[in-house]
This record gives sequence, C-alpha cells and structure tokens, in this order.
Amino acid sequence: MRYTRGAVWAGVAVAALAGTTGCGAETTKKAAETVSHADTIMAALGRATDRTESLGSAEIKMTTQLNGAAPIAMEGTYSWGHGYAFDVRMNTKAAKMETLTRDPSIRALFVNGAYYYDIDPQPSGPLKGKEWMKVDGSAVFGTAGAAAMRGNPNAGSPAASMRGLKYANNVEDLGEETVGGKTATHYRAVIDKSHMGKYKEALTAGDDTLFGSATGAVDAITMDVWVGPKDLPVRFKEVLGTMTVTMDFEKFSTTSDVRTPPAAQTGDVTELLKKAAAQQQ
Repeated sequence: MRYTRGAVWAGVAVAALAGTTGCGAETTKKAAETVSHADTIMAALGRATDRTESLGSAEIKMTTQLNGAAPIAMEGTYSWGHGYAFDVRMNTKAAKMETLTRDPSIRALFVNGAYYYDIDPQPSGPLKGKEWMKVDGSAVFGTAGAAAMRGNPNAGSPAASMRGLKYANNVEDLGEETVGGKTATHYRAVIDKSHMGKYKEALTAGDDTLFGSATGAVDAITMDVWVGPKDLPVRFKEVLGTMTVTMDFEKFSTTSDVRTPPAAQTGDVTELLKKAAAQQQ
C-alpha cells in the first residue's frame, strides 16, 4: 500500500508540474537550501560537541531557575572525563538549606550517581554528628530514571548535553552575539519526547520524583548554545519543563578528580526523601 500510494502521488505531482516547471524547480531549490543550512548548523554543533568531550572538565558558573522563582547560582568544577562529577558552591539561602549549615554558601558534590552536601553536624537523626549529607540519584530521578542515567556515566554532564544536540529535530542559527566578552554564534535546538532516547525515563518522570515534582512533565528540551573561539561553547542553556539551567564556561581543562566524602562522615537521607515525596502524593 505504501508504494502504491507513492506511485499515485508521483503521477499527480508529474501532472501538476507539467505547467509549473519553474515554480517546482524553485520550491525544490529552497528545500535543498533548507536542508543544506540545517546540515551546516549540525556540523558546527558536532564540532563543538567533539571539542567539549575531548576536554575533561571546565570551570563553570551555573544558574538553575524553577517555576519563575529566583535562580540558584552555583560555581565550581564540572568533570566528565571519567564519569560525570562536580564540586561547586552555592548560596545557602537560595538553596533553602539554612537549617543545615550556618555558612552563607554550601559546598555540593555529585559523584558516582549521588549528591553530597557539606553541612554542620546535626544533633539527631541520620545526620547526627555528620559533616556530609548524601542523596542518591534515585531520590531525584526515580529508580528507573537513575538506572538510565547510570547506564551512561556522563549523563547529565555538559558534554552529554552537547552530545544530545545531534538528536534535535529542529535547529536554528540565530547569529552572532557577545557573551562573556567573547564573540559567539548562537544556535537553538529542540529535541522532542520521541528523540530523547534512554534519558526519557529520567526526564519525563511524573510527580513521584523530586525532579518531576520540580519541573513537571518534560515533553521537549530546548537547548541554546553559544559557540565561541576554537569551536568551544561559551554558554549553554537548557529548558526542561518549568526548569531552566544556564551554564557559562569560564575555563576548560583536563579531567578533574572529584572524590566521595568519607563514609564515616556521611549521613544518607535518600530513603527519608523518598518517603516524604510519597506522602505528598
């Protein structure tokens, strides 16, 4: 049926073009130019992705904004050469962690699929006398989502986000702009749900995960990339549901080592957070 229908439409097309050859040729030319332009954009994004992956880490300033609230700023090292990890500091009040530390900024790590926060020792509970609070990724993305993320050790990293650009089904070149004092070309790419691949489990989670509760359903990902000198990103922005994440790349370097805090100094609150999330349903 598919080939028969194709033959019918081919015959109709030939008849229609018999008297409008010039118009048909112009349409074909424009379509070819559109495809060629998209290929040029994807080639540029591919070069930027390869360059980002080849460098193992970067000093990054990042902001995360949820539901139009004040953004949470983070600054530090993001590493992806041997699996995704970061070591950053963020404003304690903005992160709503004033009850856990008196320090105006809190240090946060992500390593081996779990988040760690440098806190003041607490008087009771799982954090009694502990210097670090641990939250496993399964409390954020759900069991299936965390498994999908673990399937790619760099999932969630700037390099992985850049690599996801190749799945975009809509790309644009928005021209040159100045970002951080550097001249960069601004590209925009959109990835719909059907092209998200194995990360769909994590990114389309419902309200039963912390991520889903924060962002709502993610039906598409919009990525803006500003590519500067040497085919390296200067800024990268992702919009996932009601969450917007913006990264400014300050300096690229070789892979940095981010280590898990000592177990004896760490209190795990993963199960408590899962129970609290379940009770809110």
